[in-house]
Amino acid sequence: MKIMKPLTLLFLFASCAISAQSLSEHALGLRLGDSDGFGAEISYQNALSTDTRLELDLGWRDSRNYDAFKLAAVHQWVRPLDGNFNWFYGLGGGLGNVDFANNDFDDGLFLFGAGNIGVEYDFDIPLMLSLDFRPEIGIVGYDDFSDNFDFDIALGIRYQF
Repeated sequence: MKIMKPLTLLFLFASCAISAQSLSEHALGLRLGDSDGFGAEISYQNALSTDTRLELDLGWRDSRNYDAFKLAAVHQWVRPLDGNFNWFYGLGGGLGNVDFANNDFDDGLFLFGAGNIGVEYDFDIPLMLSLDFRPEIGIVGYDDFSDNFDFDIALGIRYQF
């Protein structure tokens, strides 16, 4: 009986030390990049479990050559690196619409598939910074808008709640 108390305490401390990270339930902010990510995107993340989340990004552009919007959805798996540093990877896709100013190209809907890999730092305050790489490949209607393959690199800043 005397050995049970120390073993119980040891088990409790060990389970706290090896417990999985906990993702913030929601995060909202900006994803600032280039390529056909349209520069700045409004970004929302929703935790699905202790180590997975869904990220939704909405980008739009109004220029002399075209008006367009793009919505991307990526399912991400988050893994700890060191302390508050994490790395993540994911798969997803999206859709968008483009209207060209001149009639040299076809307007309309486009669909794409996307991968995602990146690193993030979760501050002790409800702020998170990330740097990620999201390659995208056109599936339907991408021919006139792009070369069917885009490299989208972005810096993210999000408020967690």
